[in-house]
Amino acid sequence: MSLPPPDPFLRLKARGAASNAAGRFETYSRQAENDGWDLPEEERALRTEVTEEFPRSVLNPVGSPDLGFDRSVNPYRGCEHGCIYCYARPSHAYLGLSAGLDFETRLIARPNAPEILAREIARKTYKVAPIALGTNTDPYQPIEKRYRIMRRIVEVLSEWNHPLSIVTRGALIGRDLDILGDMARRNLVQVGISVTTLDAALARRMEPRAPTPERRLEMIRALTGAGVPVRVMVSPVIPVLTEPELERILAAARQAGAVAASWILLRLPLEVAPLFRDWLLRTEPGKAAHVMNKMREMRGGKDYDPDWDRRMKGEGLHAELIGHRFAIASKRLGYAADLPALDCTAFAAPPRPGDQLSLF
Repeated sequence: MSLPPPDPFLRLKARGAASNAAGRFETYSRQAENDGWDLPEEERALRTEVTEEFPRSVLNPVGSPDLGFDRSVNPYRGCEHGCIYCYARPSHAYLGLSAGLDFETRLIARPNAPEILAREIARKTYKVAPIALGTNTDPYQPIEKRYRIMRRIVEVLSEWNHPLSIVTRGALIGRDLDILGDMARRNLVQVGISVTTLDAALARRMEPRAPTPERRLEMIRALTGAGVPVRVMVSPVIPVLTEPELERILAAARQAGAVAASWILLRLPLEVAPLFRDWLLRTEPGKAAHVMNKMREMRGGKDYDPDWDRRMKGEGLHAELIGHRFAIASKRLGYAADLPALDCTAFAAPPRPGDQLSLF
């Protein structure tokens, strides 16, 4: 059974979700109903809205034991890319918004994030370690073209010789190659590019406002051409839909210049599960049951298992088979086990006008 549409006269152009169910913390839900009047209704396009917030802190401590970083920064909340499977969708519930259409149309920008970050890393008690960007929503999503928050964050970190890692599928990262290439020469940056499928038509349905698969391969070529080490992230791996492409994605990304690779099984936490099931029924009805049966096979009979040891890779024979295929293909293609560690020793406050310069 599909989720009810938010409004039958709302035109959803290039959107991942097709519903806007209330967040899990909300007391009431809303549903459009016909008022009984036989009057024509005007079709309306659903437009993206951006609200600004000005936080007092932007450096988030990360305690998850299955992640390779301990701090992150998020320039934006919500993501216009509209990827239907995005595990960050439930975070919109904390804002009183829906994980469905609200997540991809009612966005939050944080224009003062670069200045707040500079203040936080300038504290005498601060201990340097790589900062991860793009771990929740994409820092290079389309609204970055207008706000340029991510570019200013990268500029701050470059001035301080502070290491960072970026995860994105946004083509706007190419705009910042001048800074990222310079940081790469100082061993201060590495980038992960997410490639879910090489099928442009499937990508269009599944990730409606994200760059095409070929564009992402071009991003890898451009980054590696500028000297930036790139990891291809085959994530999420979706059984039946994208899983058969695993080896082809790894081969295409290696040819484009990626030097390391990783994979993550599709994650369907909280509100993401019903949204993804609804999307399957709308766009892949003949495969919907097969996809979800395979997912439950790798999630202990459930749509999702949040256990630290299993949430990224799943469990059971099928999950093990995906892991073996990935390992064999990675070895055959010459992928490194991991990207080199970033340099944390050069971190220092940038010189200011009037500072005494060193003689050497």
